[in-house]
Amino acid sequence: MKQLKLGAAILTALLSFSALAHAEESPTGLWKSIDDKSGKPKALIRISESGGELQGKIEKLFLEPHEDKNPKCDKCEGVNKDQPIIGMTILFGLKKDGDEYNGGRILDPGNGKLYSSKLSVIDNNKKLNVRGYIGVPFMGRTQTWLREQ
Repeated sequence: MKQLKLGAAILTALLSFSALAHAEESPTGLWKSIDDKSGKPKALIRISESGGELQGKIEKLFLEPHEDKNPKCDKCEGVNKDQPIIGMTILFGLKKDGDEYNGGRILDPGNGKLYSSKLSVIDNNKKLNVRGYIGVPFMGRTQTWLREQ
């Protein structure tokens, strides 16, 4: 009887650890985007999941003192045209594909353009490689975002 209880306890612990390890690999949460050209923080983006797809919304911008505190996406088209960048969904439609998430789109509010996107969690869930591209993935650029929470 003791062996059965011990076996059940070990199995429960292993299943709990497995679920925890899987949850840690998720890109959901708050991320600090870092400009790949300047190396400076640009924004805090909250990534959430709904219906098996990821979306990312800007929660905060890191602005210079002289910059507009509530900038609008004046270069965007469609529903985002002239809308506040803070609160804007810039990442959407990404679905899990092995160790990556792809098939989605990312909006660059700086130029108003939409790019195909893929991302992957790296460095023990502390960093997120976010790639935006046109056509094929090697025709694009990658930013590494840092986990905030």
